[in-house]
Amino acid sequence: MTDTRRRVKVYTLNEDRQWDDRGTGHVSSGYVERLKGMSLLVRAESDGSLLLESKINPNTAYQKQQDTLIVWSEAENYDLALSFQEKAGCDEIWEKICQVQGKDPSVDITQDLVDESEEERFDDMSSPGLELPSCELSRLEEIAELVASSLPSPLRREKLALALENEGYIKKLLEIFHVCEDLENVEGLHHLYEIIKGIFLLNRTALFEVMFSEECIMDVIGCLEYDPSLSQSRKHREFLTKTAKFKEVIPISDPELKQKIHQTYRVQYIQDMVLPTPSVFEENMLSTLHSFIFFNKVEIVGMLQEDEKFLTDLFAQLTDEATDEEKRQELVNFLKEFCAFSQTLQPQNRDAFFKTLSNMGILPALEVILGMDDAQVRSAATDIFSYLVEYNPSMVREFVMQEAQQNDDDILLINLIIEHMICDTDPELGGAVQLMGLLRTLVDPENMLATANKTEKTEFLGFFYKHCMHVLTAPLLANTTEEKPSKGALRFKRKIIGLKDEFYNRYIMKSFLFEPVVKAFLNNGSRYNLMNSAIIEMFEFIRVEDIKSLTAHVIENYWKALEDVDYVQTFKGLKLRYEQQRERQDNPKLDSMRSILRNHRYRRDARTLEDEEEMWFNTDEDDMEDGEAVVPPSDKSKNDEDIMDPISKFMERKKFKESEEKEVLLKTNLSGRQSPSFKLSFSSGTKANLTSQSSASNLPGSPGSPGSPGSPGSPGSVSKSTSQMAAITTKGGLVGLVDYPDDDDEDDEESLPLSQKAKLESS
Repeated sequence: MTDTRRRVKVYTLNEDRQWDDRGTGHVSSGYVERLKGMSLLVRAESDGSLLLESKINPNTAYQKQQDTLIVWSEAENYDLALSFQEKAGCDEIWEKICQVQGKDPSVDITQDLVDESEEERFDDMSSPGLELPSCELSRLEEIAELVASSLPSPLRREKLALALENEGYIKKLLEIFHVCEDLENVEGLHHLYEIIKGIFLLNRTALFEVMFSEECIMDVIGCLEYDPSLSQSRKHREFLTKTAKFKEVIPISDPELKQKIHQTYRVQYIQDMVLPTPSVFEENMLSTLHSFIFFNKVEIVGMLQEDEKFLTDLFAQLTDEATDEEKRQELVNFLKEFCAFSQTLQPQNRDAFFKTLSNMGILPALEVILGMDDAQVRSAATDIFSYLVEYNPSMVREFVMQEAQQNDDDILLINLIIEHMICDTDPELGGAVQLMGLLRTLVDPENMLATANKTEKTEFLGFFYKHCMHVLTAPLLANTTEEKPSKGALRFKRKIIGLKDEFYNRYIMKSFLFEPVVKAFLNNGSRYNLMNSAIIEMFEFIRVEDIKSLTAHVIENYWKALEDVDYVQTFKGLKLRYEQQRERQDNPKLDSMRSILRNHRYRRDARTLEDEEEMWFNTDEDDMEDGEAVVPPSDKSKNDEDIMDPISKFMERKKFKESEEKEVLLKTNLSGRQSPSFKLSFSSGTKANLTSQSSASNLPGSPGSPGSPGSPGSPGSVSKSTSQMAAITTKGGLVGLVDYPDDDDEDDEESLPLSQKAKLESS
């Protein structure tokens, strides 16, 4: 069969720009000696004649289209195309072409194409560069059109930028701007706006350096005031020269630094206020402007950082009590902006920056500032503190711990932060939320360091609990006066109990912290409100989670106050939990037996049931005495005295009540014989006791029944003097049907399948 994967049609583009079919054949690739390289060969399928022989040129742009078409140009006006019958064949040849050119086969074009008509237009203008019209008032419209037409093409933008740089064209345009303003030539001013805006979009650092120089920048801003889309010009220059004032909070002696600060402010103003919001297509064209501002800020921070006299004077005036409030506010605002500029630094330079500030005493200075009454100053100080915490929380922790060795708790920096967080007067609590985030960062163990010599987590958290926790919890304690806990305090205590940490539990018991809760609950009376629900939920959590220490503490200290609460079963459930704990402590052997039985309780798979049924049918009734229980040999050898003696009294009481209880008789015919009849007694849980017909069983919830809290014996026990408890023999071992005191939440009665019942006889 002919290989259709390589079957192609060869097309050429004629003078009318139409494709001509040159024939159908099969394409292959190989080295052609005459062409000195890898080539594409197409032979006609009719007679095998050569339809195409084309060398794969490393610089030729090949294009793959529609998965089955490869197009390229052999000469200036000679375009070729191969149309494949199958995609697989097209992919194979495309991989060969990409292999020769060293390209990734995933691309659809191997070389960047240049628009021929665009290239021809540039050749007509100038070969090495772009020839600009003479800079005259009468030719402003022509210049504006040239700039606008050059922006869409990268090549045009490059040539235009070079021409503007080489000829000093921008300064000439700014001279014409003064002429237009003097003549009030609005049309010319509108053209200049479009020209200057276009020069910004050329995105060239060399042009920005000219435009943002001291002699040109204000004129550039002036050109951008005359936006043709606005009916009236803006007053940007008036704002910058008359309204915006440069204040030297600390005199700057370096003129270069001062000039850089002025320039950065004005360029930032141009970016934020003067230039129109760039469109989606123009946004990337201003990337160099962003970079210009960025690097200016880096230079400013570096120059200030190196000026030790400047920083020394700054911190000295900040902490000097003689400094007036207005001056201090200016100093703090300057320091805040200084720290904001530092965010532009590389990590290594930022390390050096904050280390310099730390050595200069920024944290003690912030401590002084945060203690002042001026809200604006404190807000700025908080922002500065946030920069320090976000950068290096360990540095702040170390300062705070060293400070505690010299000062009282009340004036510690971290306690000032807590007090401002608590006392925030803002209705929106904006400052409090910010401070809370900083405090959380400082006490977060995840960002604490651990070295061979010290563990920051242990040291700082120990310090925090000793020196700061009483300040943090003061509002909670204030709201619990007069023995009435607030909802916030109650919610806080519930969170602590939810941790189920015995360290906290011991503290709660030692300080009798349930006393105000119980008093609040009783004082609330029968009112069904949030306080009532929250307290009940707290005790219910203790019961459900079986927190033994708290259960014992509540019952032993507050049971008399809570025993009459019967509209919920929470407190009676706690009492039951408590009695079950005491019972297990008093009878460790019985508790051990229950643990063993609990592990096997009701774990029956399909094979176990089948084995029991097989045992029933295979047992010869004549071989067994009536009522003989089927038990494993290992169980028969056990000392019944050890197991049953502690609970014998319970069954004596049970026998006394037998006449008042309901009997359930189950009879079934098995294999044509009548099975021995027996009685099934249910406890208050989901377990059951099997006794002989002569024995009586307790009903759920009856006095003295298994599971009742007041029973003297162990729930689920069987007296030796009456009937013995039957065990079910399986291959897997003993499966007991016993009631357990700690399963008080199981209420559903269950009956056993007939096949699982044991043969019993009263002894």
